[in-house]
Amino acid sequence: MKKAFFSKRIWKKEINDLTLVEIASLSELFNRAKRFVFQTLVRQKRWKRELHKESIHLVVKKKFGVNDYVANSIVRESQALLKAQSELNKLYIKQTDEKIKKIKKKLKTERSFLTTLRKIKESCINGNVHFPKNRKYTLHPSGLVSLALQNHSLVWMNTYLFEHQYLDVAIKRLKAKIGRLEHRLFRLEEKKEKLTTHISSVVFGSKKLFKHQFTKKEFVQDHQSWKELFLAARNKQVLISGRKDAAAGNFVFTYQPDTNDLHMTSLSGKVVTFSNVVFPYGQEQINHTVLRQRNCKDKKANGKPISWSVEDHGDYYIIKCLLDVEEEVLVNFSTSDGVIGVDCNVDHFAWTDVSKDGNFLESGTFSFTLNKKTNGQSTKILEAEAIALVDVAVQKNKPIVMEDIDTTLSKTGDTYGNKKANRLKSIFAYRKMAQAIKSRAQKMGIAVIVVNPAYTSITGKLKYMRKFGISIHQAASYTIGRKGLGYKEKVPQVLRHHIVRHPLPYWKQWWALNKKLHVRTEMFYQLFDVNKPSGNINLTHKELTEKESKHLKKAFA
Repeated sequence: MKKAFFSKRIWKKEINDLTLVEIASLSELFNRAKRFVFQTLVRQKRWKRELHKESIHLVVKKKFGVNDYVANSIVRESQALLKAQSELNKLYIKQTDEKIKKIKKKLKTERSFLTTLRKIKESCINGNVHFPKNRKYTLHPSGLVSLALQNHSLVWMNTYLFEHQYLDVAIKRLKAKIGRLEHRLFRLEEKKEKLTTHISSVVFGSKKLFKHQFTKKEFVQDHQSWKELFLAARNKQVLISGRKDAAAGNFVFTYQPDTNDLHMTSLSGKVVTFSNVVFPYGQEQINHTVLRQRNCKDKKANGKPISWSVEDHGDYYIIKCLLDVEEEVLVNFSTSDGVIGVDCNVDHFAWTDVSKDGNFLESGTFSFTLNKKTNGQSTKILEAEAIALVDVAVQKNKPIVMEDIDTTLSKTGDTYGNKKANRLKSIFAYRKMAQAIKSRAQKMGIAVIVVNPAYTSITGKLKYMRKFGISIHQAASYTIGRKGLGYKEKVPQVLRHHIVRHPLPYWKQWWALNKKLHVRTEMFYQLFDVNKPSGNINLTHKELTEKESKHLKKAFA
């Protein structure tokens, strides 16, 4: 496993001039060669032919006059960047597909509504006003026409006013809306075609900064200042990959653990030094790896490469050390005592202690808020709660079971959804949550097991929420824990005979039941008792709304 360790700031005013000149020269040449290699690789991919007879490695050596080690790092960096762009392009295509799918669904809904309005308009013209049954229009005996909306109702004194004040306006607006949706769909389909066929390049120094030369007043008036800033961004980092056959794990950089000095062999062959390079986190691990590599006799077989990166931040440098770190051996993977099931939510972690037999022992939550928090604040909040959560697993000496969720696509294409739901989706940083928990668990020697998240919340709601008197999220964490132990959730007997298409796969049964029992979550405490298999579902409960009651009677008819 690769790990990167960051040094403390190394101020330029404390470095001698020779070192500054040599690192600036290496940085400028390294990044210029990297841009050349990347553009060559992109053009070869676009034109489907080789641009040079020799390998790209030899071309870089001859063109820029660098040694094998620097050339190798340049080529590897460029190839990695091209591969990353290819993977990113695949993600963009998936996201575009998701947006197209949502727009087509919205178009279908709006066109259906337009057809309905046109039929009503036609009936008004014919003098026999007729409304569809599934719409909330009502023609009263007095001649009044009303439309019942969610929070209020609209009333027209007669059909003439209804036709001209509502129908004509609504049809006009709906046609314009459909036109905008169709245009949006056309643009997205064009974008997908371009993503599929075009090999994209990148802007070194960032697109945002490149556009600033035209958009920011200060840079429009002083183009030279923008150019200096843009070149600094383009030549910010030098990353020299390690070699396991090198005495210090790297042929360009050599670290001295006893003095904390980092020696660099420059392009001209001179050795320059960064003094007092200290790593606040991971110093012992770096020292151990460097000394182990130095003392290793058979480096080709047992050596470990050590990569070094120098980042220019204006007034100071940051040194990064990249190591191949062996994963912690003493990790508790044993489920013989049970597991801790975890359900990650937008504002809390729900956890449940599950015994080895799959029985419920204890449950709880760790609450937090990410609303209106910056990226850095969210990370710190989640790390703090992850520490508390892993401490529970350490105390009980049990591994953690989590869901394997990818929210990348679910956050895409919800332009026409509920605003509140979209906001919650946006701040639901599941990847950060999972990373925080996994990082802390690895440090504490606790294993993290991931399981398929399908129907865990539905199972917990229908089967365990009422039984143990816990929240739906705690019930979901209990189901996750049981799934991590290998248990399959069967539908309770009180609900089993309501599955029409029997037998179905056990996960499909939960889907069918959830579709039927589409009521408020709190009503599950009232409709049936999972501990009484012979009991019936109370379809006429007094606290059911009219809409819920109609749905249940229709579903269980």
